Parts: sequence; structure tokens; C-alpha cells
Amino acid sequence: MSVFETIEKNCDFCVIGGGLSGVAAAVAAARHGAKVILVQDRPMLGGNASSEMRMWVCGASGDNMRETGIIEEIMLKNQYRNPYKNYSIWDSVILETVMDNENITLLLNCSCMDGMANESSIEYVLCWQTTTQRFFKIHAKIFADCSGDSVLAPISKAFYRVGRESKNEFGEQFAVETADNKTMGMSCLIQARECLEEKIFIPPVWAKKLTKDDLLHRFPNLYSDSENFWYLELGGDRNSIKDTEDIRDELLKLAYGFWDFIKNDESCKEKHKNFDLDWIGILPGKRESRRYVGDYILTQNDVLTKRDYPDTAAYGGWPLDDHDPKGFNRSDGKPNRAMKVNSPYPIPFRCMYSKNISNLMFAGRNISATHTALSSSRVMATCAVIGQAVGTAAAIAVKKNITPRKIYSEHIKELQKLLMYGDCYILHTIRPLTELTKSAVIKSNMSNPENLRNGIDRPIDGEYNGSVGKKSCFFEYDLQKAEYVDKIRIVFDSDLNRKTLPERESKLNRNMFHNILLGRKASYVPKTIVKEFRVILTLEDDKEKIINITDNYQRLVYISCGEAVKSVKLIFNETHGDENCRVFAIDLV
Repeated sequence: MSVFETIEKNCDFCVIGGGLSGVAAAVAAARHGAKVILVQDRPMLGGNASSEMRMWVCGASGDNMRETGIIEEIMLKNQYRNPYKNYSIWDSVILETVMDNENITLLLNCSCMDGMANESSIEYVLCWQTTTQRFFKIHAKIFADCSGDSVLAPISKAFYRVGRESKNEFGEQFAVETADNKTMGMSCLIQARECLEEKIFIPPVWAKKLTKDDLLHRFPNLYSDSENFWYLELGGDRNSIKDTEDIRDELLKLAYGFWDFIKNDESCKEKHKNFDLDWIGILPGKRESRRYVGDYILTQNDVLTKRDYPDTAAYGGWPLDDHDPKGFNRSDGKPNRAMKVNSPYPIPFRCMYSKNISNLMFAGRNISATHTALSSSRVMATCAVIGQAVGTAAAIAVKKNITPRKIYSEHIKELQKLLMYGDCYILHTIRPLTELTKSAVIKSNMSNPENLRNGIDRPIDGEYNGSVGKKSCFFEYDLQKAEYVDKIRIVFDSDLNRKTLPERESKLNRNMFHNILLGRKASYVPKTIVKEFRVILTLEDDKEKIINITDNYQRLVYISCGEAVKSVKLIFNETHGDENCRVFAIDLV
């Protein structure tokens, strides 16, 4: 028996892993009423996006394909609170998103180390918190593994895969000829700072000595903000879990040796003399390890062809981006190979719950997918929208006392509806409207006002699907008689093609800076978002109730009403810079 205290906790939904997928899962479930415990083994949230690893948040390619929902909420909050792209503030933005929910109990510095499961379900998990030296025994109705490494797989004996499938198994063109246990590797990233004066660098004695030939296909451009040295990658030819510590040591030798070459080799030291090493990651960012097996396995054929699924719950669109297992040690060719996909492609809900463990779900890079499909679906914006789907589904399962599989067979339309009201895009699906929204009489001086109840909240196939008006324009729903309205749902235009970084610093649309360059300008909230607006409620007694919003920076906004009203009028007064006010949806809920 341990001398350390064990705290027993009960919840509806336990999320293991606090990367962006775990955060989105926990927040989504909590907002739908579930009691959530979020377990994160690091001192901060964000996973590969956090200040510990500093990988940019990638997602689907193509016009207006930016992921919305909780991930867009976090991104916009970062634009507002963190214009100079400070990683400590970015950490706080993610933390604040979780801590704002009274339904979430957050356990940081807490590792899932064991648990109990029967043949078909998980009973509890056992976690150890290093800072308080206590065990937490957590019982939950539903568990979600968002750890990346699928730590609940060996505990629960859930089916999972490791490595690369053969071409023959799923008919994947991008796959290898013979199946193996190799994966994509991991990286310790670098952040450089440009200074006014020359900076020297003296490497540690154990740094790897590199030559120009070693960098032939990987030479950096420190004058670009988008250079983060992702190709300092190793370990895919070893066990991506058991060998992590040894691989990390090798990555540090490689990273310091790389910087030694940049600063001290005759071929490039003059060019980079004013750059200083600002940060090197000590915790490797992983791309791949265990992948769960669900009722459906996503394959290369799914991401390359146009397919519809009745249970679409998320989407992807990053290219097939397969990194060689040898990583930096590959002597011939580039460190990765890429192929464009059908962006966006749907991801079925059946990829998000276990085939053999009834109360286990998963989100992130460990969903039910082949190695080849994972090379696209693993990026963090995609992982976050999967997380929101998992958290929303978990809340439904808890409320109805059913398994995730039952949601697929009996309640998938309800899941999709809740996701769309949470501003998640479900391909080829119109968001159903409330009866109040459908029956109200519209009065407006904006263009195409009927678009605000067409059930489509972004531009699609060349159609804007929004309404535009000059500042001080208005939109009104006349209900003809007093009707109870709980909330008013508004979707503004956050410019899904936006580039809020100065052009000289990045051609890529990233959430954070990497190299810190001189003369940098602050980023900004998208100019298209309406900043100031007024809601006028005409009450049952014909009195008016006015709600003024003066500093909005979000795309999805809910305004509480909670009473019977005859009409709802919105006056849009000011934006963050655009000359017009742009709105995609107004719903009475």
C-alpha cells in the first residue's frame, strides 16, 4: 500500500491529455453540461502548440477552410490579447479557455499511469500529480484519450495499431510495400532572435558537428518568421514511446550542433551574425505513435476522393505529409514527401470511438486512421475540431446514458446539429433552424438579409452566404407576438482567409511567430469582425431592453435573453477596421 494519499474523484467525462484536442473536448463537453476532469501531464496546456514545443497550428488548405468553433475562439482571443505573439501569453489564453468553465476540474502536472478495465469498458484511471505528491483515482462514464500516445490503450486493452500499413491492405498509393512498425519522428524546435548587434555562440562540447553536406536539403532561412527547423527530426525508426528519452538527447545534440553551424561555419556565419539563440525545445514534439482502431479506419482513399458519410463530425485538409522515419539522418532526398488532398475531406464519427471498449473515445493524432491518412489528419487544427466533436458527443452520451456507438446509430443528427451551433463546419450539411428563427419577419437595410437564416455560416463554392451593411446598419426579427427567447446566436465574419502577420515575415498563416525579427509589427484582430453593436429587445409590455457590446473580437457570439420578446433588433456600429459590417448568421435559440 502506498504511503501517498489517494484522492477519489467521480465525473461524467474524463479527458486524458491537454493538447488542443483535449482542451476542445473538455470545453465542449463542459459547455453542454457534463462534469469534466481534464488530466494533463505537463505544467501547461496546448501540447505541441504550447511554449514547451512551439509548433504552429496547421489545418485545412484552401479558400475559407479555416477551422472554426473552439479552436477559432482560442485563435481570436490570442489575436486580441497577444498581438506581439508572446508564448507565455499564448499559454495563458489556452489556460483561460479551460478555467472559464466551472464544469471542468483541471489537473496539471498529472500523469495517467494505470487504471482498471473489464473486457468492454474502463472503470477508472489512476493518475499521479508530481507537484502535490498525490494519486487521483478517477471514475467516469466516458473517457477520452487525447494524450497522443494513446496511454489508455494498454490499460484498457483497446485495439490499436503502430507503424505503416502495406499498400495491399487498404489499396493506398502512398503506403509502403511491406508493413512495418516505423513511424514519423519527433523534433525539438528552435526559435531565433534577430538583434541590433553581433551575437556569439559557443556550443556545448556534446553538440553534433554538422557540415554543409548535412544541410544540403534543409538549409534555413532565418530571415523568415516561418522557419522553425521542423526537419531536426529523429526517432521514427525506433519505438516512438519507449525510446523517447534517448531520442530527445540525440535531438538536443542535433539542435545545438545545427545552431553551431549557423553561427560559426564560414559559409554562413556572416549572414547570421546578428541572430541569437532565443529558445530550444527540451521536450520533443511527436508526430506519431499508437493509433486506436475504431468502427471505421480513415485511409488515404478517404482523404483523396470526394466522399460523404452519414456520420461526418469533423474535417481535414492538410496535405498527406509523410516524414521519413530516419528524419534528419536520411542521406538522400527530402525529409518528407507531400501530396495534396481533397480539402476539405470529411472525418466520420466512427473514427473517434473504440471498436472494443464501449466508453472510450479519442481525439488528436491517435484517431482511427492508417499511417498514411494520419500524415494529414495529425495537424492540430484538425485535431481540435475532432476534439470538439468528441466532447460534444460525450455530453450527449452522458445525458442519454448511452455509448458513443449509440450516438452513431441513433443520434448522429443531434451531434451534427450541436456541432454546427458551436460553429463547427459539417460538410454538405445545412444547420437546422429553430422555429422562432424560421417564422420571424425580417426587417433590415443590409444586403441579402435572408442569408442570415440560410443555415450556412461561411463562404462555400463562391457563395458568400452572409449579409453586409454600412456601419450603423440594422437587422431585426419581428416575432409578431411575444415569444420566449433564451439566447441570440450571432456569427460574424472573421475572414477565414486572413493573414494577420506582416507580409515580410510570413507567407504562411500561423498563429504564432517563430523567429523574432527586428522591426516586427503587431498582429491584429481580423478587421472584418464587428467590434461594437447594440441589441434592442422589445418586451411583452412594449418596453425596450438595450444591450450594448463595445469590444467584441469573437466570431461566434451568444447574447443572453431569457424572456419573452416581440422583436429582436441588432444595430452594427463599428468593426475592427473594415468599412462594412459583415454577418453570417443570427439565430433565436
